[in-house]
Amino acid sequence: MIQIDDKLISEEIFSEDFVCNLTKCKGACCVEGDVGAPLDKNELEILDRIFDKIKPYLTKEGIKALEEQGTWTTDPSDNMYVTPMVEDRECAYVTFDEKGITKCGIEKAYEDGAVDWQKPISCHLYPIRITEYSSFTALNYHEWSVCSDACTLGKELQVPVYKFLKTPLIRKYGDEFYNVLSDAAEVWKKEYGN
Repeated sequence: MIQIDDKLISEEIFSEDFVCNLTKCKGACCVEGDVGAPLDKNELEILDRIFDKIKPYLTKEGIKALEEQGTWTTDPSDNMYVTPMVEDRECAYVTFDEKGITKCGIEKAYEDGAVDWQKPISCHLYPIRITEYSSFTALNYHEWSVCSDACTLGKELQVPVYKFLKTPLIRKYGDEFYNVLSDAAEVWKKEYGN
């Protein structure tokens, strides 16, 4: 683990390579799993506030799920905040293009300028998962079989996780944190990398 301020960062964020390969996985991370995407408490109000603006970007099934369950819900196993799901399948905010590739309806609305919020930070930061503890925050690499093509492409292109996730890491923690993280990665690579 690498420590930067009150954050403990898994070395896998430096050692593992990752580049999303949507043509292969078709956005399976938005469809697979037992619950929706994790949400920060401050994101709940945002989802409530933007719902009417993002509705035109969502599927009929997604809108129905959100109207029945609310714009957010809780994971019954741990009471953490998560996005609702459509009949225990895809995230309620997911859309599908003509090739069956998922896209976030919130992100589509953001790209069109309809809202000023891109998407839940947990989605933007994946495959990094953040866990908040009372005295520190843990940033861990989450390995999931549906992302094997992303790992393969990342290796081919030689893009470590922290570089692939530069934009969302800056979104979450700022430029200064990312610069320190990059410096730490270079030191780690010289000492432990191959």
